[in-house]
Amino acid sequence: MNITPAIAALAGGVLPALAWLWFWTREDSKHPEPRRLIALAFLAGMTAVAVAIPLEKYAATFMASSLATFTAWPAIEEIVKYLAARFTVLRRREDDEPIDPVIYMVAVALGFAAAENALFLLSPISGDSIVQTVMTGNLRFVGATLLHVLSSAVIGVMLGLSFYKSKTAKFAYAVIGIILAWVFHGTFNYLIVNTPEEHLLRTFGYVWIALIALLAVLEYIKRIHPRIFK
Repeated sequence: MNITPAIAALAGGVLPALAWLWFWTREDSKHPEPRRLIALAFLAGMTAVAVAIPLEKYAATFMASSLATFTAWPAIEEIVKYLAARFTVLRRREDDEPIDPVIYMVAVALGFAAAENALFLLSPISGDSIVQTVMTGNLRFVGATLLHVLSSAVIGVMLGLSFYKSKTAKFAYAVIGIILAWVFHGTFNYLIVNTPEEHLLRTFGYVWIALIALLAVLEYIKRIHPRIFK
């Protein structure tokens, strides 16, 4: 049994995601989260793929494949990623400032993207098509990985905005965050499927614009402090 393709696919999925993870953890450089929790969030995201794929296949049996791609699958992935973060890192005492939920959600998203990318890369690597592998890896590195980061970061931002609010408000913000992430993710999927190949770079350009906007929002999140009543 030749395990080289599997190892190569895993490396191709994980290593770029780790590079992105290093970039995003720099956003919390003043009070960095414990590496063990970042690693736990990343692994939780990778594990979440094993939960999401069967749910997506089940959802696809009830609707046309394109409809599932635009509606059910993004919802399933965003909910699964949020629950993975919720049950592993978001309720820990180290999650003690508004920027932390964003970092943890991004770590989960990158773990999810790493496992998903590895699965996508495994087929072209097994077929010995080096050009196809490189093209697939670059496309997913730039597009799909950032999509997972941005959509999950939206949830993290909503959690950060509600960090010092009541439990009811936190729940409402989390629900709104998941809905926004679902809409963002589904819209991107729709554009990818329905945009001519020669215009795909424009679609990815929208993702980069969203990334710049997110970085600006993170600067605001970092400045949120609890109100002190005198």
